[in-house]
Amino acid sequence: MMASEGIFITGSGILNPLGRGHLSTLRSLKNSVRGIRNINLFEVAADQLMPVANIDTPLKIEDGIPRTHALALAAAQDAMEGHRCTPDAIVIGVTTGGMSKSEVLLNSGVKSPKEFAYHGTGTVATYLAKHFSCHGPVFTISTACSSGTVAIKIALELIRQGKANRVLAGGVDALCWFTYFGFLSLQLLDPKGARPLDRDRAGISLGEGAAMFLIERAKNPPPGSVTQVLGGGISCDAYHPTAPHPTGDGALKAMRDAIADAGIDAADIGYVNLHGTATMDNDASEAMALKRLFGDRIPPLSSTKGMTGHSLGAAGAVEFAICSLSVSEGIIPGNIGCMNLDSSLGILPVLKPESRPVKIAMSNSFGFGGNNASVIIGSVDVRPPDRPEAHPRSLQVTGLACLTGAGDMDASFQKFSQGISIAGTLNNEEISKDLSQRYVRRLKRISRMALALATAAHKNAGGGGKPSSIYFGTGWGPLSETYDFLTKLFESDMRFASPTDFINSVHNAPAGQVAMEFKSTGANMTASGGDYSFEQALWISSLLASEKEALLLFGADEMHKELSPLFDPSVALDTTPSDGGGAIMAIATTKPSGPTVTPLVYVMALKDAGWTIMNDLNISDDINAHYGAIFYGIPLAYEEMARNQLTNFLSHSGFRGPVIDYRKYTGQYAASSAVAVVLAIKTIEKGFLSAGLTGTGEVSLGKNGILVMGFGPYCTAIGIHN
Repeated sequence: MMASEGIFITGSGILNPLGRGHLSTLRSLKNSVRGIRNINLFEVAADQLMPVANIDTPLKIEDGIPRTHALALAAAQDAMEGHRCTPDAIVIGVTTGGMSKSEVLLNSGVKSPKEFAYHGTGTVATYLAKHFSCHGPVFTISTACSSGTVAIKIALELIRQGKANRVLAGGVDALCWFTYFGFLSLQLLDPKGARPLDRDRAGISLGEGAAMFLIERAKNPPPGSVTQVLGGGISCDAYHPTAPHPTGDGALKAMRDAIADAGIDAADIGYVNLHGTATMDNDASEAMALKRLFGDRIPPLSSTKGMTGHSLGAAGAVEFAICSLSVSEGIIPGNIGCMNLDSSLGILPVLKPESRPVKIAMSNSFGFGGNNASVIIGSVDVRPPDRPEAHPRSLQVTGLACLTGAGDMDASFQKFSQGISIAGTLNNEEISKDLSQRYVRRLKRISRMALALATAAHKNAGGGGKPSSIYFGTGWGPLSETYDFLTKLFESDMRFASPTDFINSVHNAPAGQVAMEFKSTGANMTASGGDYSFEQALWISSLLASEKEALLLFGADEMHKELSPLFDPSVALDTTPSDGGGAIMAIATTKPSGPTVTPLVYVMALKDAGWTIMNDLNISDDINAHYGAIFYGIPLAYEEMARNQLTNFLSHSGFRGPVIDYRKYTGQYAASSAVAVVLAIKTIEKGFLSAGLTGTGEVSLGKNGILVMGFGPYCTAIGIHN
């Protein structure tokens, strides 16, 4: 057992409609300030005008960055103020990325990919990493409204499992046309402003914000720390794309897992910050879960979204900051906006702010796709329980699948192993030929790809037990739905848009479809970090999965003729439009046998990349005794940088085996590394590389593995062994 160490909040920054900084936010909480008002960020027709919670604080917008990036930087600068250290890793929850800028460019007909350089959700974390000189792992979580809370849980596990001592984590989202008109199309905006738990509540008030935290491991509370992260729980409803489980099953599991992870009892919780969106279904589902968890001893609770609005990917982080204030300042915020309590819910919120000591608080976040997360915050004098020393797990492969321009896995591997290109695209009918047409009739390209990959991998695993958790990496998410939603919106002069396209446009929608297909109620993660999204999903699975847990890991990206060349600069440079993905059914374990996949390296590009990679590979002897081949991927947009990194690595490592450029065969798209991992596993099962692939003759692998490496803005390595 490890001696108990605390994981403390040593720096924090919050920017929300109640103000910038803790003092301003605390003052607003004490005075029940309602930050919901008419929108002033963009024009809206009078008959479409709904109250929102936008931030009036002036922002420093430089280098053409979108509003989301400016919000994130402001909060992160406040969190890092007074700290001379550099974060070992960064984890950010976000749903819109640079959409606030991209949608304006698209509506103006701009066609230059350079103008969309900050579109991707992953660009927020990368922007912060460059600003704060973080060279370690950078993760972007896009699980709708639970993104910020999930980011904190992942930061906690990075520290617990020895992958970092100091993590900058949080959530951010800015208001934009896309989300405003999306929720308007769903008729989920309350014209009177959010009224959580009110009997007449009629929906949410959209908000925006950012909250960032410097989280550090220490035996004793570091100077300046006022709270600590005690635990977190993550679950999935696997029930409906948008509606929560009617009896709160998923919410209950997330809360129970968080309490168990923190090593406390439910009775220890002194305050619950509700997800409390003020929709009929969400408030009822959460109330049901709370009653099942606490019985007749429900602690003081409130939703603060009647003050802050619902800031989507930022909401969990903003409410984590409010819980931290509750613990450090002894305040229970009021459930502002509720005028006529809905007695049918059976819970009694704190309606006006109260001063009372709070030693431990819980924050809930429940998002589209049934993605649920809860985190536990404690005062610095709470002693965390001793816990076994934890290590990231490898994935023991039980099933495989991939989709490429050549077809399914067998067709793709047959061509690849002969050194023949598998670039290109399949049509939607080919992708979903083995799926129920009734089920997929409303789904567009990437969700069909996700279901096809998942069902094929499950079948390849023997079709037995289904995965309890789902981990998904996508560089750009559902582009077809995004394009169709915006096109209809622009063509109607901001009057009409498809609610179905909006629902299915969220990055986590494909993983949500897979969870519903398999009834997977464990973690449901979507990582979206450009060319490194699949690698991020793999890393996160190795951190979150429990020993012997069955899971599905997959990556996919779709080719969209209009958006892909604008958003992905490597696609713009390729002559063959391509897309696809790869999927792995696996058992998470620290004692693998058979084919295994292990995340090894994830660092920001450095001049001496070879030395850094070799250091993280932790190989003390000859690399040729461990690996028989390298599959590497180079995004065309970063070709010169990446080839220099590869040359530097080969020089430092002394590797002498075949070195295969997998993007030469798959084509250029973000999730091509997922395909490469599947092809590497198949190659290891075969035992040798053919002459068509090596160009020099057949090469036996013996008992050696294959390194699947990525180069460019980040350097990554995944170990494949048998």
